[in-house]
Amino acid sequence: MIFLRSPDSPGWAERTARGTVMAVLLLAGLGLGGCSISLSELPGGSDATPAKEADAFPAVNDLPTGREDTAMAPAERSKIEKELIAARERQAVVAAPSSATK
Repeated sequence: MIFLRSPDSPGWAERTARGTVMAVLLLAGLGLGGCSISLSELPGGSDATPAKEADAFPAVNDLPTGREDTAMAPAERSKIEKELIAARERQAVVAAPSSATK
């Protein structure tokens, strides 16, 4: 077979050097291929312009629009506040004896 030649045969060093160079170039090409960008990211690569992404934060002078209606009616708000106060008082009564025994 051609591949089973001894190092003493003529031309062996040249073939080994050529094979080594080819292997290095192949590995370098594969490594650099991972650093490439897609064709759609090249300038002038496509006619359709991608939609602009929304900024994470609004501009400094960009104020939000005013609300049309109130978030919660005042009567509903006072009812919820009373319920929360009552729940807080119930929890304080339940927690008081257990903290006093410690």
